[in-house]
Amino acid sequence: MATAGQAAALAMVAVLWGGSSPFLRAAAAGMDEVRGRGRLGQLLAELRFLCLNYKYLVPFLLNQGGSLLFYLTLASTDLSLAVPLCNSLALVVTLGTGKILGEDIGGKRAVAGMLLTLLGLSLCVAAS
Repeated sequence: MATAGQAAALAMVAVLWGGSSPFLRAAAAGMDEVRGRGRLGQLLAELRFLCLNYKYLVPFLLNQGGSLLFYLTLASTDLSLAVPLCNSLALVVTLGTGKILGEDIGGKRAVAGMLLTLLGLSLCVAAS
């Protein structure tokens, strides 16, 4: 069973992962117009676009901070609890953040999916 600190750290990972995803998607919206000469030129142009775009860079760094926290938390947490908890909560946070930002999340089916995800997560936590 995870301690309260471990559960809080895993929930923070889910918030960092799920909360940053809609911002990353929005910030990378202009990527289609980036052009470079050849494959290497295209790669470098895309990297320059992303690395100089603070609207992309800040959520990316928060997302990577979540990954670092996940890695550090795995040292003391049961893997069979940590992975489902983080991934399912990240999905719910992504949908919630997307809705707040005005994205179309799919209506009633998305809400039903979030509720089923939370039910499955509750069963997973109760079993461990």
